[in-house]
Amino acid sequence: MTTGPGVRLECAGPVATVTLCRPDVLNAQTPAMWRAMSDFSRSLPGDVRVVVVRGEGRAFSAGLDLSVANATGPGSFAELATLPEPECADRIAEFQSAFTWLHRPDVVSIAAVQGHAIGAGFQLALACDLRVLAEDARLSMAEVTLGLVPDLAGTGRLVDLVGYSRALEICATGRRIDAAEADRIGLATVVVPTAELADATSDLTAALLTGNRDAVVEIKALLAGAARRTPADQQRAEREAQVRRLRDLAGRGE
Repeated sequence: MTTGPGVRLECAGPVATVTLCRPDVLNAQTPAMWRAMSDFSRSLPGDVRVVVVRGEGRAFSAGLDLSVANATGPGSFAELATLPEPECADRIAEFQSAFTWLHRPDVVSIAAVQGHAIGAGFQLALACDLRVLAEDARLSMAEVTLGLVPDLAGTGRLVDLVGYSRALEICATGRRIDAAEADRIGLATVVVPTAELADATSDLTAALLTGNRDAVVEIKALLAGAARRTPADQQRAEREAQVRRLRDLAGRGE
């Protein structure tokens, strides 16, 4: 087990679990937590195939910890605002890396979401490939209520899932989305009774592990890039991936 401030990483064979562990503040996130999550990506064992992201207690994450953001220390709004623009942007890029490593092609990431997933919490769920939602889940891209924009790599993922118009409405209003709506508009992979969240996440993890690892890696890469390729480029990518698989299965891979 690897621990950081407010977050821990546990690995059991091919499954790694990242747990936000500040239940007393609904797992509100801090820059220190983001640095720890970035470090987790560099210490992940090579045999890990599935990463589960979860929150302790009754919420996934209530978003950015405003008591930290509104203070005067590193990562606070006040400190970031004093930095030269390139340096401020570089600092935000460091924060983003805590989320974007979950896009890695060699792992499939699952968010197990109960209760609130607000702002940075919603973006953390979006960073994952799949989202198992409890019936009590409530999602919101609330940055606009603070006069801010979503900047933790969540906007592109949201557009991919629900389309531009719906994403604009969600981000510009900051409204709450319940689990039923999330399921209807494509944000949820599955919605389950709250008491069944852990079991449903375990079942999905087990199902993912039944497939050939290299095939799953190729499939994730094909699907992740599909929307940005022309049809001809996508078909070529499929051919090239299949050639690699056929040669590997025949023992002729390099």
